[in-house]
Amino acid sequence: MFKKGQYIHYGSHGVCMVEDITHMDMPGADKSKLYYVLSKVYTQGNKIYTKVDNDKVIMREILSQEEAMDLIEEMPQIEQIKVENDKSRGEKYKLAMNKCDCKEWVRIIKSLYQRKQECIAKGRKVAITDERFYKEASDHLYGELAISLGIDKDNVEDFILSHVHAVDA
Repeated sequence: MFKKGQYIHYGSHGVCMVEDITHMDMPGADKSKLYYVLSKVYTQGNKIYTKVDNDKVIMREILSQEEAMDLIEEMPQIEQIKVENDKSRGEKYKLAMNKCDCKEWVRIIKSLYQRKQECIAKGRKVAITDERFYKEASDHLYGELAISLGIDKDNVEDFILSHVHAVDA
C-alpha cells in the first residue's frame, strides 16, 4: 500500500501524488473499501479516486533517484522496438505504453527518434501516430525522472543527454 504524500505512476495518467487514503462516502462507492485520492503532478484539475486494491490499472512507485540514474546509464544499451510492418507499429507502441515501464518508454522514444530522422532524411513527414506516441512516452518518462531526480521536467532531456555523453566520453 502506498503512503500519503508518496509519488506513484498511475496508468495512463502518469505521475500522481497520493493526497489521501480514505473511505469514500459517495453514491456508488463501496464504503467498506479504502480509496486513494490522487492528484496528477503535471495536470491541474480533477482528482482521481481509485480503490487501493484496484488491479485494472497499473499503479507503482516511481523510480528512486538511484534507479533513475541506473536507467539513464543503461539507455544507450536499451534496444529499439522492432517493427515488421507499418500496420503493426501502432499496436506495438500501444502495448509498450500500457506496460507503464520506463524501459519501454525509452524503447519507444529511441525507436521513434530514429524513425523521425529517417523520415526527415527522405523528405517525408512524420506520421501523426508516431508523434503522439513519442510525446506520450516522453511525457511519462520525463515526468517520472523529474520527480525522481528532483529536477524540472523541462530539463530532463538535457540532463539525460549530458549524462549519456559524459559516460561515452
